[in-house]
Amino acid sequence: MASIQHKENDSRGLFYLKEGNKTIAELTYTLKDNVMTIDHTEVHSSQEGRGLGTQLVTESYHFAKEKGRKIHPLCPFAEVLFDKNDSWHKVRV
Repeated sequence: MASIQHKENDSRGLFYLKEGNKTIAELTYTLKDNVMTIDHTEVHSSQEGRGLGTQLVTESYHFAKEKGRKIHPLCPFAEVLFDKNDSWHKVRV
């Protein structure tokens, strides 16, 4: 499995997984005042059920924790994962 890649500019960011030259899963967020608002998580239909979305949300949590940021899980999928993981509450807005 390919490793999760990350891109960020002043106001937006993206965690994603590629297989070959095709993006198979992605998580997008906006960045404002040191808060990452996760607005979308998507896994290509052919890749569903492999835990890729969970991997992306988990990676965003570790990234935010390392950078001293907070996360607002606006995306329903991300919100469910934050609700399930009590230890993540320290980075949740």
